[in-house]
Amino acid sequence: MKRAFLFPGQGAQMVGMGKDIYEKYEEAKKVYDMASEISGIDVKKICFEGPEEELNKTENTQIAILTTSLAMLEVLKSKGIEAEIATGLSLGEYGALIYAGIISFKDGIRLIKKRGYYMGNLLPKEEYSMAAVIGLESSKIEEICRNLQEQGKFVVPANYNCSTQTAISGETNAIEEAIELLKQSGAKRAIKLKTSGPFHTIKLEEAKKAYEKELENIKFNILPESEQKVKVIKNLDGTYYKKDDEIKEILAKHIISPVRFDKAINLMKNEGIEEYIEIGPGKVLTGFIKKDNKEAKTININNLETLEQFI
Repeated sequence: MKRAFLFPGQGAQMVGMGKDIYEKYEEAKKVYDMASEISGIDVKKICFEGPEEELNKTENTQIAILTTSLAMLEVLKSKGIEAEIATGLSLGEYGALIYAGIISFKDGIRLIKKRGYYMGNLLPKEEYSMAAVIGLESSKIEEICRNLQEQGKFVVPANYNCSTQTAISGETNAIEEAIELLKQSGAKRAIKLKTSGPFHTIKLEEAKKAYEKELENIKFNILPESEQKVKVIKNLDGTYYKKDDEIKEILAKHIISPVRFDKAINLMKNEGIEEYIEIGPGKVLTGFIKKDNKEAKTININNLETLEQFI
């Protein structure tokens, strides 16, 4: 059976995530302990105890979700469960890169600590919001955003999640105006999200520049396609990582560019993936898969019960 591993992004976090798996599996315990040691952050405490306000800070959220996903992944690996394709949503791409051996665990944790810090702290001073737009084609969303930008209002598509859902990001006033226009244009729903930063837009240029310096110190290991045991799909354009890719440039650009998870869904469908396993808190990505591929077999591994059920 052709299988893909999916790793969730920011917004999937919840206080208590991973605690039951940590208490039962030595493999999971090691991941949390190593992540805390490498990062100097008490990842375990943030994940298991919160408080929610602390967990929801971008500088904590990213490392907390990644560590939880990798802890669950280690248990699956110990049982000989593997996938041919891996991808994720935004920070989730790092879970896929670590799984494929393109980045080491140690470097992945170091990078996400810095990425989360820069994305959470190197933000413009204005007030920004994001909104999810459901039931309207992306071309119409792009057109409405373009029209508002021509009026000097900043709002852009930031996450192309699937064919029926796109997230937009921009100045809070522009987002509110866009929500009304999108509803008038036929969107089933347009709702503001809890995130506050203008993620995956040009407004994070300062964070991107700071992150580029971190990427300079990292060794990446991309094998030729014929030797890749696991193929990783890029968020940037929905294609596979290749040997000659400028990976440092791609990961830095990722911070200011829209996430194209919709294209990743199409690629996996065309590759004949039969089983999609989302590893980590929540079940957002399998929801996107089901929207565009109703026949897909999707599995969520987000706690001890779902993990052991699958095993």
